[in-house]
Amino acid sequence: MIVVHSAPKFASNEGVRDALVVALGDMVLASKEEHGEIVITVKRDAIEIALKLLRDDHEYQQMMEIAGVDYPERAERFEVVYMLQSLTKNHRVMVKLSTDDATPVPTITTLWPNAGWLEREVFDLYGVTFAGNPDLRRILTDYGFEGHPFRKDFPLTGYTELRYSEEEKRVVYEPVELAQDLRQFDFLSPWEGSDYVLPGDEKAEEGKS
Repeated sequence: MIVVHSAPKFASNEGVRDALVVALGDMVLASKEEHGEIVITVKRDAIEIALKLLRDDHEYQQMMEIAGVDYPERAERFEVVYMLQSLTKNHRVMVKLSTDDATPVPTITTLWPNAGWLEREVFDLYGVTFAGNPDLRRILTDYGFEGHPFRKDFPLTGYTELRYSEEEKRVVYEPVELAQDLRQFDFLSPWEGSDYVLPGDEKAEEGKS
């Protein structure tokens, strides 16, 4: 049985980046092709217009994912990345923007209803707010959770822990208390050796002297 589909089996990036950059015009801040993906950075306030143009005029019908990235050293430390897919072209494109923790990003729930859940994930994990999202609540962390756990300055242990209290007969929240300091592992092969003295080995060195 032969299945005939209008989309190409392998979609080429040839000419696509230039065409999209021209179509988006002054909304574009930068563009590149990396790891076989076309990445276009647009102005934050233009994201809704840019994605609508890509959907309606360039056949990127599906918005597959919205992701956050944290660069603490930048003034606008967060990137919001939108991943679009064209079913008719069998092609993907990534569109991204930058923002900080005080400047909201326009919602794209007006274009794709599933963006509501994905924007909530980015808000919950990074603290990026989305202006116009009708239901911007936490979606992955617990009720009353404080902070945003995917920020790179958020401690690995978090700030609070929960446990069931036999005395109170309920779950209680308490500040994190570690029985020992958080251990760091470098995962170097023991056969290759390390460039530092492992704990305990200093005694062997003392015995040689």
